[in-house]
Amino acid sequence: MFAAVLLIALIGALAYYRAPVLAWTVVLAAWFAALQFAFGCPVSVAVWSVAAVFAAVLNILPLRRAVFTGPVFGIFKKITPAMSQTEQEAINAGTVWWDRDLFSGKPDYQRLLSFPDAKLNAEEQAFLDGPTEQLCSMIDDWKITHELKDLPPEVWQFIKDNGFLGMIVKKKYGGLEFSNYAHAKVVTKIATRGGTAAVSVMVPNSLGPGELLQHYGTEAQKDYYLPRLAKGVEVPCFALTSPYAGSDAGSIPDYGIVCRGSYTDPRSGEHHENVLGLRVSWEKRWITLAPVATILGLAFKMYDPDHLLGDKEEIGITCALVPTEHEGVCIGRRHFPGGAAFMNGPTWGKDVFIPLEWIIGGREFAGQGWRMLVECLSVGRCISLPAMSVACGKVTTFTTGAYARIRDQFGLPIGKFEGVDEAMARIGGYTYQMEASQDLALTGLDMGEKPSVLSAVLKYHNTERMRKTINDAMDIHGGKAVVLGPRNYLARAYQSIPIGITVEGANILTRSMIIYGQGAIRCHPFVLREMKAAMANDGAEFDRAITGHINFVISNIFRSLWLGLTGARFAGAPRGGETARYYKQITRFSSAFALLSDMAMFSLGGSLKFREKLSARLGDMLSNLYIATACLKRFEREGAQKEDLAVLRWAVENALFDLQAAMDGFLANLPSRGLAVVLRKIIFPWGLTLKPASDRIGTKVARAMMEPGGMRERLTRGMYVPPSEEDAVGVLQHALTAILATEPVEQKLRKLARDGKFQAITAKERLEEALRAGLVTQAEFDAVARARKLKRDVIMVDDFDMALERHDDALLQRHIF
Repeated sequence: MFAAVLLIALIGALAYYRAPVLAWTVVLAAWFAALQFAFGCPVSVAVWSVAAVFAAVLNILPLRRAVFTGPVFGIFKKITPAMSQTEQEAINAGTVWWDRDLFSGKPDYQRLLSFPDAKLNAEEQAFLDGPTEQLCSMIDDWKITHELKDLPPEVWQFIKDNGFLGMIVKKKYGGLEFSNYAHAKVVTKIATRGGTAAVSVMVPNSLGPGELLQHYGTEAQKDYYLPRLAKGVEVPCFALTSPYAGSDAGSIPDYGIVCRGSYTDPRSGEHHENVLGLRVSWEKRWITLAPVATILGLAFKMYDPDHLLGDKEEIGITCALVPTEHEGVCIGRRHFPGGAAFMNGPTWGKDVFIPLEWIIGGREFAGQGWRMLVECLSVGRCISLPAMSVACGKVTTFTTGAYARIRDQFGLPIGKFEGVDEAMARIGGYTYQMEASQDLALTGLDMGEKPSVLSAVLKYHNTERMRKTINDAMDIHGGKAVVLGPRNYLARAYQSIPIGITVEGANILTRSMIIYGQGAIRCHPFVLREMKAAMANDGAEFDRAITGHINFVISNIFRSLWLGLTGARFAGAPRGGETARYYKQITRFSSAFALLSDMAMFSLGGSLKFREKLSARLGDMLSNLYIATACLKRFEREGAQKEDLAVLRWAVENALFDLQAAMDGFLANLPSRGLAVVLRKIIFPWGLTLKPASDRIGTKVARAMMEPGGMRERLTRGMYVPPSEEDAVGVLQHALTAILATEPVEQKLRKLARDGKFQAITAKERLEEALRAGLVTQAEFDAVARARKLKRDVIMVDDFDMALERHDDALLQRHIF
């Protein structure tokens, strides 16, 4: 019995610590020897012989390849699903970073905590405090969305004059050359004031001509366009999506045929004859800034049927820059997306001749467009929509926290009702998750990474959390949020939610295909190596990869079982105290996720990519591992503030609970039922033990959102808060401060009323009676009167004339009670 227990312990230790094959051989041989000589238990020659054969096969490379990995290699090449060129380019795009650790089953937390903290330099901070603050003060979102349906001319000019369109452009070309972190924080701050301005600023700095030019443009293209883009002389748009190719952007029907032709350059007015170029036809839709763009980035499929460039007829997707004044370019109409007012519209053209030199990067980059796009997309998807989601979280946290404390019903602030505080906790918790997740990814970007998998995680999960926070905020505000008008600071964001869900990869597609579809291959320690070895017919590399992969699987089986049995109590953690258990649980579920991922690929093979529901759940596992670690990183970065423990606990515990639910759903639906039963026993030996954050924790988050303090300040930091009491958002802070300050006086007045001390009926008359009777001082009277006025200002909604044209600016004066 002792020998058996010792053997199991040895195997478990070897697997847990991922010992190499040679270590397995030496340790097990030593065990056999100990069994024979120390315990008097003879081992037959036959057993030694079999063990020696296995040891030889495992450790002698030529023998292992001949007997084991060679035959497996042959099978692997046959069953590996073929990948299209666009799939290969998408998988090869970008880099892997912290997501690889999460796929490893053994996240290196010291590495996580050693990542540099994202910071603004002095110039970036000055830009946020100066031009960005000033721009926000110029934005009247109601006027923009309801009256003008556009930014006012002076706002457009301010954006151009102050370099907002050139944040990513290098200084040598006249741009600001901000860090990715600064870029995101500028977009976030603007978005807290108005989505139209934020989109107008973020698009030229995201995936588009500026980004593509800096990475792939010719020197002549950079020298001409980048200074003009940086100063707003040129307004760019990028046309990729067509009516027939939305999420499947790689199948765009737009095309360009290589030929000779003539054209007049609208920039110089010069006419050129018999030029080698392209005759391009396109029809694009949903192109942001297209109606006002002066330069059109255009993606199309390029063909050379007459072999004017070479032997290849189908060149591939190509990107070109076309001045919108060029003959044949049709542009200038607009869509009206979700009630938002940012410029978005169609563009089309038929047989428009352009020279080859208008291809981004020149003739050398013909056919390289898809690779260029997917490589740059990982940067933009980490910044633009995630930043707008963070902005939405900050606004809903700031406004809902204040409104729930100011607005009362049944004698209590509505935020103190448990149904409301449950929704408020979601707002605060999701806001914490969103900013933590983006800030960690921005750290990677500024370290030179292009995390394509994490960009998909951010795009999906931040926009979904944005949707949840705005829905909860709308519910809590009730009629205040239903009635449109200048006082409604939520409804336009609520109307616009489907835009963020749809663009830059529709959320359904992103969750069910992209996150895990890319992650399984890019982040797995061995799968991409095996696939590349198969494509290159490299048996030696395949041998190294497959033996490592087998060891990886065996390790994760034992690690998952041990961590599940012990509740990960003995796993390592880089910090003690309150957060230690979270690191340990993440280690446990990282191992379990790696095991489930391998078993999914093993049992389903190439069909896994068509099992979108299973792939989505695997993606949810990876995403929630990332979100939980990002929250822990944020907590450390912000000084491990005790005030923030409640929101940290809510954020991490709910992320881990969602992760557990994804694993449960995956196992419940895995087609191989026998395998599913075994995996469930390994991963959940005691059942589903994790719970979401408790009601008590949620109440702590909600109460902190309603009171001035460190947690509320950190959740809303970087938001633009108008100083004026006349502003619908600005008045909230003034009203909250005033109501908290006068609460003792209001309590005294309520007690006097209960004791029958007043003859008056209305609250206003009772306050006046209390002053006359000397029950309150003049200072208390003035403070309460002001607080009540501010409260009325907060809770009032707008009304208009019957034509919905003229707004009543004097509604506060209609004060009957």
